[in-house]
Amino acid sequence: MHPHLSEILFDQQTIAARVQTLGAEIDAVYQGKSPLLVGILKGSFVFLADLCRALTCDCRFDFLIVSSYGDRTESSGIVKIVKDLSVNIEGKDVLFVEDILDSGFTMRYIMEMMQLRNPASLRVCTLFDKPSRRRADIQADFIGFEIPDKFVVGYGLDYAQKYRNIPYLGVLSPDHV
Repeated sequence: MHPHLSEILFDQQTIAARVQTLGAEIDAVYQGKSPLLVGILKGSFVFLADLCRALTCDCRFDFLIVSSYGDRTESSGIVKIVKDLSVNIEGKDVLFVEDILDSGFTMRYIMEMMQLRNPASLRVCTLFDKPSRRRADIQADFIGFEIPDKFVVGYGLDYAQKYRNIPYLGVLSPDHV
């Protein structure tokens, strides 16, 4: 275990197994379709890479870079689009792939903004869901794990751009925040 973590919530094998199951759930919904998977960067890149390999449906990719945390442990509630989509989503089935759904402010903002672009459908897949912290009215369509109200890092999630490369999900020790 990484020395800055107080506990491991989900090990690498448990995450890998759940990602495979999520892939099958998503394939069932998008059978016969070609969804556009949109990774919310930076945190989703590890999950998106593993998830796309678990899918059998024909899919395409794009990315959004948004910011609402900076180097803090809580969302500011102010969402800033740093990099917008590079493709037109009108008439397309869009699946947003997120590492964690926490307060919900960022995802609600993204969904409201993207709905104005007239997609065929908008859905959200999050690997980690923290409903106890939800302050915006948003729910994911596909959820990997529900997690407790602890500050987690690893598997793409960071604190001040560190810990993303840890291959499991752990709780950051309070003395390292």
